[in-house]
Amino acid sequence: MTDQWYTRFYEDLAGSLLVPGKVMVLYGPRRVGKTELVRAMISSFKGKIYSGTGDNQELRDLMESQQLSKISTLLGSYDLVFIDEAQRIPQIGYGLKLLVDAHPNISIIVTGSSSLDLSNKIGEPLTGRNKIRTLYPISVLELYQQLGGMEVTQMLESLLLFGSYPDVLNAKSKEDKVEYLLTIRDSYMLKDILEMESIRNPSKLSELLKLLAFQIGYEVSLSELSNSLGIAKQSVERYLDLLEKTFIIKRVGGFSRNLRSEITKTARYYFYDNGIRNAIINNFNLIDQRNDIGMLWENFLFIERIKKQEYKRLFSNNYFWRTYNRQEIDLVEERDGRLHGYEFKWSQRKVTPPKIWKETYPDSDFEVITKDNFLDFLI
Repeated sequence: MTDQWYTRFYEDLAGSLLVPGKVMVLYGPRRVGKTELVRAMISSFKGKIYSGTGDNQELRDLMESQQLSKISTLLGSYDLVFIDEAQRIPQIGYGLKLLVDAHPNISIIVTGSSSLDLSNKIGEPLTGRNKIRTLYPISVLELYQQLGGMEVTQMLESLLLFGSYPDVLNAKSKEDKVEYLLTIRDSYMLKDILEMESIRNPSKLSELLKLLAFQIGYEVSLSELSNSLGIAKQSVERYLDLLEKTFIIKRVGGFSRNLRSEITKTARYYFYDNGIRNAIINNFNLIDQRNDIGMLWENFLFIERIKKQEYKRLFSNNYFWRTYNRQEIDLVEERDGRLHGYEFKWSQRKVTPPKIWKETYPDSDFEVITKDNFLDFLI
């Protein structure tokens, strides 16, 4: 039996993303299906295609050469150029700029599992010439469009425990899902950081992730992390930045506009995938055997909302809101001049907006997201 192909949101947008004279940059974590997506997008492309990878030494030498005549001779005759894992090629942005300027009818796609290096390499040279998109583990939005609401609802516990990497969704048993997630944890997750950055204590990255895994929904203290890990606070900040740029964790800051009592100097961190979070702490117990279901629910809803914002181009500033006397809202979205507050509750108990929130921001919206209405929130 072949694996099920999950249709990705960008597949139907190939016409608008593959534009002559532009570079489509597709970011995303390892193993989420970037290469397969691009192949699906270009499968019906009419024209001559070059497909290469950043691991190819000849391609790396070519792009590093910065020689227009050489680049033009070898790549200029193609209608579409696709370079996978492009972050491995130094100075690729300048090489692509030379190619695009000399051959404005070429469409170009590059992928990268790390914005760590690739954004620096392509940002300035390709200003105004690129379209940047991010591909995540399969979203509820994509699952809903392909499978329908009932099936997604029936998958909810599995999504909370094992996440939504394509190979996880296709795994036939719990054991296969766990084995795959542990492989990602041990073989892929930190690979980009360790390849591109001189990390003195790689084990500290893993320890840091474990600490973050138990603090979902709570403000993270850099000083406490520094003391727990036995490393400098500056190193903790650097590690957090690297983990975010390689799509392992997502940072969200505190919102404040009016009150002294609002917390703004700390941050919360979420994982891009629940399965990865559970692999880090090696806990795949069923929901009724856990004491962290609130964390799983909050992480799931937050990151699925980020996916929806990215795919539907909902441009929003995202925050949490909390006061020093512990009134809080899990997610605040600031968009189109309005504030939208969301509280995430696995249990069905009634929740009202904090009084001081309504008094301070009377024009804001507030909604509690539960198992009953999560699909409306995510699709």
